[in-house]
Amino acid sequence: MLVHPYLNFQGNTEEAFNFYKSVLGGEFAGVARFRDFKNNSMGIPEKELDKIANIALPLGNGTMLMATDVLEGWPAVKVGTNTFITLDVDNEADAVRIYDGLAAGGRADMPLQRTEWAEKYGTCTDKFGVQWMVMYTGSVVFP
Repeated sequence: MLVHPYLNFQGNTEEAFNFYKSVLGGEFAGVARFRDFKNNSMGIPEKELDKIANIALPLGNGTMLMATDVLEGWPAVKVGTNTFITLDVDNEADAVRIYDGLAAGGRADMPLQRTEWAEKYGTCTDKFGVQWMVMYTGSVVFP
């Protein structure tokens, strides 16, 4: 089973994902706008047709970070504290680079540090309100 984190944004999905791409690297696996659906089968108002219907950024090992723009009439986006995206990276340098990149313009909640479960672990909230856990397990063995 693969798990793909899926995020909703209030009209700034493209900006957020260009930011994530700049920090995490890679190329989008796909970008679909509501305009791309034939004959506007969903009945989307003209002013919203260029919003992102779905975007996917590969994170490795088959996992994708995915998102959409929430349209008028859909439940509003409420950024909360109930979700994090956790990135378990391959080395300390990547942990520092990714953490610093995601925290830029946002908030460093728990600076990268050694913990019982990782050589480097930290949490941050990016400039879009998305919460991230970044860790490099390294040689730490935790039950």
